[in-house]
Amino acid sequence: MYVVMNRLPIPAGHAPAFEQMFTASFEHMKGVPGLQRITLQRPSKPDQPYVSTMEFENADAFRAWMGSPSFRASHAVPDGTPEGAMGRGSVIETFDTIADLNFTS
Repeated sequence: MYVVMNRLPIPAGHAPAFEQMFTASFEHMKGVPGLQRITLQRPSKPDQPYVSTMEFENADAFRAWMGSPSFRASHAVPDGTPEGAMGRGSVIETFDTIADLNFTS
């Protein structure tokens, strides 16, 4: 599995708008080849970033998504979005999963 983690610093006053816009963008992710899961984590402390994770079958599936219409649609900022609502300076990290213990399946 190939995991993409995006750390998104969002100003506290924009958190509700960000959460709504970000989770609405998940609609564009349905049917993306190789995409297995998307999550958005809200920080438990005000000085921490939000964290989004995407789990793909492999790095090639992730790279293919980056060139797709789904990628462009999911990153489009809707008209009327308040300035700063999407934050600035996100940090993207990628990982190859080497171990996975799932207690739910």
